[in-house]
Amino acid sequence: MLSANIRAITELTQKHLQSVVTIVEPFLNETNLSMLTAHDSSEQAVVYYKGILSDLRHLLVFTEVNLEKIWLILHRQQVKDEQANKVLYEVYHQVVNLFFYPTHESYTEDGRYAYSGQDAIRFRYKPDKQVRQRILHLAKLFEELRDELAYYESDYLSERRMQLQK
Repeated sequence: MLSANIRAITELTQKHLQSVVTIVEPFLNETNLSMLTAHDSSEQAVVYYKGILSDLRHLLVFTEVNLEKIWLILHRQQVKDEQANKVLYEVYHQVVNLFFYPTHESYTEDGRYAYSGQDAIRFRYKPDKQVRQRILHLAKLFEELRDELAYYESDYLSERRMQLQK
């Protein structure tokens, strides 16, 4: 049985990941490279938007895979904290980190702005308004999720190592 704290974090994670899917999936279904480069078809813009779309597709896949794992955890009768901890660790490292460190480096997070109330995301190229709005909306979701799952960045692995050494 899941402890109350682990269940609450798992349910919160599920809610955030569902929000990510709700934002990213329709955008990817309705948007293509031609639409994004309609106003600027320079080579730089094409490369930039290819990277953004690729990164968002990867993010969506990892989000959906981990969302399914969370659903299974929350709906099984015999689930242990250890299984939930493992999935939350994977969410942190596969989804949250993928968002903040995109493969194509279309944007970066500048921590200096995070504490000033300004958007911490800095774009390498000025994106289309709809792309910018979605990335900034996702950033808020992922900042909250990262704060909740910060434990899993290092403590989970340390705990696992100690268990293996026993």
